[in-house]
Formats: sequence, structure tokens, C-alpha cells
Amino acid sequence: MWYLYPYLLTLFPAATPLVTPSVVRGDVGKLPALGWNSWNAYHCDITEAQFLTAAEKFIDLGLKDAGYEYVNIDDCWQIKDRRDNVTNRLIPDPARFPEGIKGTADKIHALDLKIGIYSSAGDLTCAGYQASINHEWIDAATWAEWGIDYLKYDNCNVPANWTDACRGCVPENRSLINGTCVDQQELCPSGFDYSKSLTAERFRIMRDALLAQNRTILYSLCEWGEAGVQQWGKDVGASWRMSGDIDPRWGRIVDILNQNSFYLNNVDFWGHSDADMLEVGNGLTIQESRSHFALWAAMKSPLLIGTDLARIDPAELEVLKNKYLIAFSQDAKYGAPAKPYKWGTNPDWTFNASFPAEYWSGASTAGTLVLIFNPYGESKNKTAVWKEIPELSKGGSYQVTDIWSGKQLGCVKGELKVEVEGHDTIGLLVGEECKGGKRDVRGLGFFGRW
Repeated sequence: MWYLYPYLLTLFPAATPLVTPSVVRGDVGKLPALGWNSWNAYHCDITEAQFLTAAEKFIDLGLKDAGYEYVNIDDCWQIKDRRDNVTNRLIPDPARFPEGIKGTADKIHALDLKIGIYSSAGDLTCAGYQASINHEWIDAATWAEWGIDYLKYDNCNVPANWTDACRGCVPENRSLINGTCVDQQELCPSGFDYSKSLTAERFRIMRDALLAQNRTILYSLCEWGEAGVQQWGKDVGASWRMSGDIDPRWGRIVDILNQNSFYLNNVDFWGHSDADMLEVGNGLTIQESRSHFALWAAMKSPLLIGTDLARIDPAELEVLKNKYLIAFSQDAKYGAPAKPYKWGTNPDWTFNASFPAEYWSGASTAGTLVLIFNPYGESKNKTAVWKEIPELSKGGSYQVTDIWSGKQLGCVKGELKVEVEGHDTIGLLVGEECKGGKRDVRGLGFFGRW
């Protein structure tokens, strides 16, 4: 599928300017959100107790200290078939939330954490509950009154009068031949301004409703990557979904990674291409968990945990708390994500859902983050060559740290050869250049998980 990349660039050009969107206040939305969401762990089977447990576990497990702050309620939180017949407001399910959403919000806030809510820009949510199209202002006012800090706004059950005739080519669910959609009704004319689409307008209406409130609510768009959102998402919300939903299959995670790797020129402060919630703790191997978390953090996607924190394995917890990756995600000086500098298995700029880019780098306050990803099931020998890395292009010798163990690898000259386990990712923080005759202690010969 190498031919797809030129087509993607016509939709999402590398030179697209990044501006501070009007949807944010203060620093809310400047950096990727860190938190927890109920859907991947519980789907519709939710009660207040699960959210309070997640909040308490943030504190007990050190996640709050690591930077996680949002405890987010997903779908199914309300009475399913009606709004309040007097106020027209959404009605929290009293069996799930006995003191209402405000009661839950007060308890979350008492722990110095934040709370999120869910709705859809359609007639009904994805699970068939009451949604917000044509009710944006009353819903935004309700959430502000309840003390909500975050809104995930989905894309289900859109009425016909709000449905675009062309939604753009989303690679995962459109058939393409030579970069062109087979179904021409799905493809807007060449040069089409997607910011004028009905989809963009649906999501802008909620943006304006949120901004009219006296409470700051982080706005997360969940429009499934449709309608050329990479063109307009940064002007509407703090993050925008770049694909359909994630699930804990390794193949799906790698597929989303591949897609998002082509959208990273649109990511910086105030705007993040959302690769969806984390599946760490939901059946992945520890190697897969490391890759999943490392690459999501490197792409500066929001990091929303999606597992039962009361049962999480200690090794998985340590992945989610990795201080080097969280620091990269939350860097206050460098807003741009890490990007591929070499694809590995395939020629550079190859679009391949099974074998995406394998060599990544990005600048941070602490140094250059370098990730070496192995998409194969068996171990592979790989080499990070400093001159190939944009931030280190002059070569030389550098102080290197293994981000998983925290081990200082010493002064490494020229390149670093490593053995990478199947589905794993080696992470390196490449720091100061070595000067003054410091001895090079690494750089020749393959070695494994040092």
C-alpha cells in the first residue's frame, strides 16, 4: 500500500500550519491528556464505584504523581430512552450513579483529580443512549454545572441532514486503487476544504457551546478520522481521533500506529492526533505493552488507561508510569511528537498496516528520544545509527540511557546495536555529547535487554 502515502499528503500536507485553537483556556489542552477511561475495561457495565476505585488507584499506585489526572466516564451513564420532560436535560442513571454525576464529580474533585463525560454528535450515542445533536447548549451547561472537566464527543447515529456526501478516505475502512477511493461518493473533490464539511460543523457547534460556559472543559473529538479532520481538528478540539476504535488485538494496535505515523506533521502544542485509548492490561504481552505505550507517548497521543486498575499487573503498571516517556509526552518546551526517521522492513514512507515504521526519534528537554520497534514475532538484531537520526545527524558520541531500566549505558560512539524481542520496542534517551576524551563503552556488538 505504498501508493497511499502521496494521497494522504494531498489531504494532510506536511506544511499545514499549527495555530492555537480558541477552544482552550489557559494550559488546558496544550499537552496530551493523561487519564483513565471506562470503556475498554467495562463497556456499558459501569457503576460509580468503578470510577471511585480508579481515582483511588491513581493515588495508591502512584499514577497521580506520574501525571495522570482525568477519570473519564464513557457511554451508558444515563437513562437510555428519554431526557427530563421539564428541563430537557440528560438524566444520570440513578442505579449506576445514586448521587448523580455531580455527586461523583464532587468525590473525584475531592481527591484533586478531574472527571470526564461522554456524548455523541448524533441523535443517539453508540450504545443507543440520548446524545447531543440539537441539544449542545443545554448539555454543555449541564456538564459545566455538574463540574465536568473533559468531554469525549463521539460520531454515532448522525441524522441524514447532518451526513456528508463525502467523508474522505479513511484508510482502514475504504477500498483504494492507486490512492483513489473505489466508491467515488466517499471521496470529496480534489482540494476540497473539509473544514466546510457537515462533520466539522457538528463538532464546532459543541465547541462553541463549551466555550460559552464558565467552566473549562477539555474537548476531545471522536469523529473516527473522517472528513479530513487533520485539516480542522486543531481549531475545534484539543485532540481528534484519527481512526476507528482500538481493541486489544496486536494487529489492530499496529494498524493504528501505521496510520497515525503519517499524520504527525499536524501535531504540536494544543492539537493531538488521538490514536485511541490504551489497551495495556487487557491481554497484551509485556513486550507488546511496552511498544504500545512507548509509541503512543512518542506520537503525543492522549494517554488514557483502559484497564481495571484494581487488578493490573505490576509490570504493566510500571510501563504506564515510565517517567521518561511521560516526560516526553508532557514536555513543556517541545510540542512536536517523535516521528519515523527510517521504516526498516519497507522503504521509507511505505504505508503498511503490518510492518509500520520501526525507527523513531524526537527532541525533548532531556535529550533525544529514540525508539527501535520490532513488529516481528521473533527477536531481531537492529542498529541505531546516530547519523541517521535527524537530531543527531552530525554523529559522534553521546551519553545514552535505557528508558525501561533507567540504566546508564555510558558514552556510545556512532551507533548502538541491540537485540529487540518480538513485538518489543527498545527505548533510548540520548543525552549530552561526550567530550574531553571520555571512553566509549558501548557501540560494538549486539546485546539484548541490558
